[in-house]
Amino acid sequence: MPRPTRPTSATPPSSVIIENIQPQIDGGRYPVKREVGDVLRVTADIFKDGHDHLAAVLKYRRRKDRAWREVPMVHLGNDAWEASVTLEENTRYQYTIEAFPDRFDTWADGAAKKADAGQGISLEIREAVLLLEEALARAKGADRDVLEQAIGSARSDAGQPARLHVLLGDALRDTMLRCRSRAGGRTYEPALEVVVDRVKARFAAWYEFFPRSAGADPSRGATFREAMDRLPSIREMGFDTVYLPPIHPIGQTFRKGKNNSVTCEPGEPGVPYAIGSHEGGHDAVEPGLGTLEDFRAFRELCEALGMEVVLDFAVQASPDHPWVTEHQPWFTVRPDGTIQYAENPPKKYQDIYPINFDSTDWTGLWDELLRVVRFWVEQGVKVFRVDNPHTKPTIFWEWLIGEVQETNPEVIFLAEAFTRPKVMKALAKAGFSQSYTYFTWRNFKQELTEYFTELTRQEPREYMRGNLFPNTPDILPVILQEGGRPAFRMRLCLAATLSSVYGIYSGFELCENAAVPGKEEYLDSEKYEIKPRDWQAPGNIIADVTRINRIRQEHPALHEYDNLRFFPTDNDNLLCYGKATPDRSDFILVVVNLDPFERREGHIDLPIGEWGIGWNDPYRIHDLTLDESHLWTTGHIWLSLDPQVSPYRIYHIEPWPFVEFVDVEM
Repeated sequence: MPRPTRPTSATPPSSVIIENIQPQIDGGRYPVKREVGDVLRVTADIFKDGHDHLAAVLKYRRRKDRAWREVPMVHLGNDAWEASVTLEENTRYQYTIEAFPDRFDTWADGAAKKADAGQGISLEIREAVLLLEEALARAKGADRDVLEQAIGSARSDAGQPARLHVLLGDALRDTMLRCRSRAGGRTYEPALEVVVDRVKARFAAWYEFFPRSAGADPSRGATFREAMDRLPSIREMGFDTVYLPPIHPIGQTFRKGKNNSVTCEPGEPGVPYAIGSHEGGHDAVEPGLGTLEDFRAFRELCEALGMEVVLDFAVQASPDHPWVTEHQPWFTVRPDGTIQYAENPPKKYQDIYPINFDSTDWTGLWDELLRVVRFWVEQGVKVFRVDNPHTKPTIFWEWLIGEVQETNPEVIFLAEAFTRPKVMKALAKAGFSQSYTYFTWRNFKQELTEYFTELTRQEPREYMRGNLFPNTPDILPVILQEGGRPAFRMRLCLAATLSSVYGIYSGFELCENAAVPGKEEYLDSEKYEIKPRDWQAPGNIIADVTRINRIRQEHPALHEYDNLRFFPTDNDNLLCYGKATPDRSDFILVVVNLDPFERREGHIDLPIGEWGIGWNDPYRIHDLTLDESHLWTTGHIWLSLDPQVSPYRIYHIEPWPFVEFVDVEM
């Protein structure tokens, strides 16, 4: 790093230092994330040489604006400062800090000390006049009147105490806060950015299903019009987001059959991820599902029921996709002239061609993919789940998401990337609104506690929102294969309460757990066949799903993402955690038996003293699982959870009428 050179300007350089601004990601390279209505709290260390008093303001604006708005920062002591601003719009904001010597406050402090010591201050009063006259050039309206009156008083024949009283008065101090000189100050550069998403990005309940399986006839796929009959039941379970795998035409070449067979029997529907045929590509609808008009009707009914539709954006093509003939440079051509199909050895996906982002026509490729997303935005789609984004350049996603949100900031993107941690985090930093997580494979107390402490209490909370799925069409975890119905109920509770955004893939509520032997894959996977279901089959957990989604809706504490706190238990199979609103008006406590096979018992320890509750003071808890209320009189609670009866408990802490919660950080 080169040594600094002496400035050549006539004005001395600022000696104010602004450092350790929080929040910021990678030195400001990426934006932090918030939602509409959130308060952005900004802190920094601000100081300079000598004993001058400092002042600082938090400056913020929508990125499209030229003018800054600002709020004063508060000095917390030890050179730490903070300020907060409410983010009111679904857009991108910029923020920075301007800090400068507060010459008037420095003067006022020194003059007051001299006067208190009985020293003369005639020269100090003359210095004050100079400061006021300098400020007068910036003053307007009532502020000019206050300054002119103060200057007149300072120059009057009144005694020094009377003149000092005016100069130290609240009216003049308030005016000088607005009009004081900022000479010698510094503005932090470059400005930082915060993406303000819809609240939907933080709080939602997703339900994934294949519309072609929503009918009653296993010999043919259902249409969008027929799948609409399924929507009221999904809404009754409490879901507000309906996620559909790709809805585009499916290729015929190398079409896969049942259980990923390379032989496709007549009438078998193929894999929705083998996108494209002579009927069209990513901007077309699979004819078996209906027309674009039918999709719009499906989306409109979802919205009428209070749900949004999510489309899967899978950047790949079948051999029959129009891109293959029209844009061959977008694919990898092997030495024998064939196009490289997808592989994950030993798995082969001959029905899918990956996209070559190193194409000589990469700009045309980027523009086409942006066009596709905007096409579906025009059809009313506001949420996209992106398939395998980690196999495409992160810089591409940063560009595409930025371009889309520049005109449509309401659009939300979920990254389906089960890959290395740093890659997952990089995608979130690049702009993805939500991210899949390792929750699917985190089963034990220590790993759950460590992982979710990292996600919700450490730096990733600033840019990465974990959307928890206990299962997907591709993944049937061992815990669900072996743990049966209790495991499904336990994992449901964890997903729905550890994070504020979660989802399930259809069949979860029926506890479907038939697996390919030795693999985390569904036997008779719905990816390869039409799979009608009996939605009232014995053993279903629809009541659990409905209850938990209702609890989530009714309790604001569960709407927040980064308010998770774990509490000690003396049994490693019992996980205890809580969530509270910032004002402590709503406090949810969750206890889960992580063992789906055996009853587990033990103590949980709650910090009731932090909540303003004495050790022997009664406080009421409402068991939302069983709809029962009890009085507890200690923070050391004995619980027993039988997974066959209920592997979880969700409590609402209700202080007894004479007890008030104190505001402490969760």
